[in-house]
Amino acid sequence: MATTSYLDLNRCSRPLPPSLSSLSACPCRPSAVTLPRSRAKLGGLDFSIDVARPVVGLGPTRGFLGRHRRRLIAAVARADPDHLPDGNAKQEVHKGHELSVNEDAVAENQEKASQLKKRIVFGLGIGLSIGIVVLAGGWVFTTVVAAAVFVGAREYFELVRSRGITAGMTPPPRYVSRVCSVICALMPLLTLYRGQIDVSVTSAAFLVAMALHLQRGNPRFAQLSSTMFGLFYCGYLPCFWVKLRCGLAAPALNTGIGASWPILLGGQAQWTVGLVATLISFSSIIAADTYAFMGGKAFGRTPLTSVSPKKTWEGTIAGLCGCIATTVVLSKIFCWPKSLLSAIAFGILNFFGSVFGDLTESMIKRDAGVKDSGSLIPGHGGILDRVDSYIFTGALAYSFVKTFLPLYGV
Repeated sequence: MATTSYLDLNRCSRPLPPSLSSLSACPCRPSAVTLPRSRAKLGGLDFSIDVARPVVGLGPTRGFLGRHRRRLIAAVARADPDHLPDGNAKQEVHKGHELSVNEDAVAENQEKASQLKKRIVFGLGIGLSIGIVVLAGGWVFTTVVAAAVFVGAREYFELVRSRGITAGMTPPPRYVSRVCSVICALMPLLTLYRGQIDVSVTSAAFLVAMALHLQRGNPRFAQLSSTMFGLFYCGYLPCFWVKLRCGLAAPALNTGIGASWPILLGGQAQWTVGLVATLISFSSIIAADTYAFMGGKAFGRTPLTSVSPKKTWEGTIAGLCGCIATTVVLSKIFCWPKSLLSAIAFGILNFFGSVFGDLTESMIKRDAGVKDSGSLIPGHGGILDRVDSYIFTGALAYSFVKTFLPLYGV
């Protein structure tokens, strides 16, 4: 039997790469091993190795050639591991596996670092922009809310029409989804200039129901229910932020900040209960998400719910404590609300609104079979992924301030 190995190149006109030519070099090397005949592909090469004859040159090799040789042997070993002999070849296979694992780990860490950087940069930019919008109030705040509502409604109806949800129901027609998105975007504007939203919601629901009944084919209850929930979830609930920020115009001049509010920003008349309540509510939601994330990373052991597997009871408790602490500290700074008990209750309410808003959106995404509602914001996903904690909170905060705080807590 000859003592040299050969490579049978098929359909290949390119020269043999160095990593393969080194396999046939120096037939007198003592570290030759015998491997079975196997086929493999490397780059654009389709080759077969007759390893019934000894494969030589498998001794210790460093650098670029050694890495590629270990990968080649690892591929052959995966193809037919039973014929792999003991000794140096197995060590080469083990090194090849370790090399692949290490490179995958490095690539994964780099991707995570890049995603984290994007999240931080865009998160800070969004936070600063939203802070300016909240301070501006009026039509500026309402217009931004309407734009976010429109994009969020489009994302919601795309989720409803996705394969995961439509496997068990009939989605609404596409034209109905688009009309509902426009209606949802108009609701905040009607709330600002009309003050009431009940009539607009009722009228929109009637028009949508009529359109579904007049469509071709057989209307289904699943179409009606998913569309009505879209009007409620994406249009009606966000309007309470407009009612909270722009509707509660009672002055809150208990602090030096309110008394010396710049004239360029509207003067003392702009430092209202609605502004203070919105700032505290937004800040407490951000604190709840931040403390829940940090607490879950550090101490998270017990899953909270199957809807969102990454959430834990430990992180949830940390988020609750952070939300209450932030609300109490800001209430002392702004002197609103006056009562410590009211501040604690306001913090608890904001926390539960943010948690269940997040879980509701996670449930929709889980049934749709997607990770993010969209890809509008790099590193953050879609609009619904960023505002899910705020959807229910606005209605709860407005109801609390309007109903349970005497004189709006001033």
